[in-house]
Amino acid sequence: MKQVLSSQKIKTATTVRERVIMGIDPGTTIMGYGIIKAVGNRAELLVTGVIDLRKISDHYLKLQHIFERVTQLIDGYHPDELAIEAPFYGKNVQSMLKLGRAQGTAIAAALAHSIAITEYAPRKIKLAITGQGAASKEQVAAVLQKLLHFKDMPKNLDATDGLAAAMCHFFQSDRPAVQGGFKSWKDFIGKNPARVQR
Repeated sequence: MKQVLSSQKIKTATTVRERVIMGIDPGTTIMGYGIIKAVGNRAELLVTGVIDLRKISDHYLKLQHIFERVTQLIDGYHPDELAIEAPFYGKNVQSMLKLGRAQGTAIAAALAHSIAITEYAPRKIKLAITGQGAASKEQVAAVLQKLLHFKDMPKNLDATDGLAAAMCHFFQSDRPAVQGGFKSWKDFIGKNPARVQR
């Protein structure tokens, strides 16, 4: 009986999945990022911040800086997965092209390190964090602050947008594939009581 119990304990310990998830909110002036450590169904904030590109006027030099900084973050935190926000389609084609290049450069840095990549629409990220697809940056940041228990709100909310991408991926990939979708935020909480921290 003792041997059975000890083998069950070992099995339980080895089934807890541990991974590091990096989230990026691409931008051509400010690029937000957040990195979390996920152990089972719990997430812990490792770092969040921005890559400030405002002082770089040349677009190609901006891309070089994005590649270098994302590579530094990867080398420093060794993420297993990257969640990146998909560009929001607007009327300005040139802006969209530049934003797509910035996103592609961050993806290329992750690919160079053989990191799995998942892209999420902005609305899906907001929905996963707040339960509302049209939530504001401030609402997203406030929910993340409660979920991850960080005291100081970043000065630039692009940082929490990057963090939101990482948390969205955590919620999506942690959910069993056989489980159905959620009709509302209340439905999500009802099906995931362990995720609610009081």
